[in-house]
Amino acid sequence: MVDLLNAEEDPELEREFHERASLLEKRIHDLQLLFLFDEEYDESNAILSIHPGAGGHDSQDWAEMLLRMYLRWAEAKGFRTRILEMIEDEEAGIKSATIHVAGEYAYGYLKTERGVHRLVRMSPFDTAKRRHTSFASLNVSPELPDDVEIEINPEDLRIDTYRSGGAGGQHVNMTDSAVRITHLSTGIVVSCQNERSQHMNRQSAMQVLRGRLYERMLQERQEQINAIQGEKKEIGWGSQIRSYVLHPYTLVKDHRTNLEKGSVQAVLDGDIDEFILAFLRFRKHGK
Repeated sequence: MVDLLNAEEDPELEREFHERASLLEKRIHDLQLLFLFDEEYDESNAILSIHPGAGGHDSQDWAEMLLRMYLRWAEAKGFRTRILEMIEDEEAGIKSATIHVAGEYAYGYLKTERGVHRLVRMSPFDTAKRRHTSFASLNVSPELPDDVEIEINPEDLRIDTYRSGGAGGQHVNMTDSAVRITHLSTGIVVSCQNERSQHMNRQSAMQVLRGRLYERMLQERQEQINAIQGEKKEIGWGSQIRSYVLHPYTLVKDHRTNLEKGSVQAVLDGDIDEFILAFLRFRKHGK
């Protein structure tokens, strides 16, 4: 290969070779992903919600860091993002956030991130500079096409309107344009406050609710299969999928695939494709 390139005689040929090799490597990577996107609605847009766990300011700050990570990742992918609802704390971080991610296979990518994310660091909110562990949960559902039927009984909905609020209690507007929908039989609550009218917020909130109900249906179906097969799996808040350690060493570890990366800052800046691909492979091949 060195003889063929002969960099000293033709450095331009060598540069072209490496550029084409990089493009081919990216193309192979993209094709591998497409092969792994084999579930219904993988190609759909995604609705992503983040909630801090117990832990006050540390967990709220961690939730905001995760939100930034996924916004950075989406931007690098060329995906479009829209914040549907975000409740900021007056002192630090966020109490919740829901974003719409539009792009080809957005849900296929982001469904791998569903679960609890754990952060270990020296707390910036602890005057004694002690190490703290914080948790935040991530929920992801697909944006369902309009022709997909999800049965929702209007009598099972409680719809509340309120004024959209921002950081420090400042109102985005002075009308009750924000919408909160509670699905009474399941307890699912969705909110939207960032659209320009109450009608648009209600429409977006119903879109989120449909996706959440679809995800719940899939979860119940899987639980039935597990019960028949005699499997016991932790689902939800207690099952952290990934740890991000900033102290006393730096490491990101996915507990499902055992993939580790030492460049924590790069991951927090949105470099999570390696984790996504590893878990997609794990789901398909079990390794």
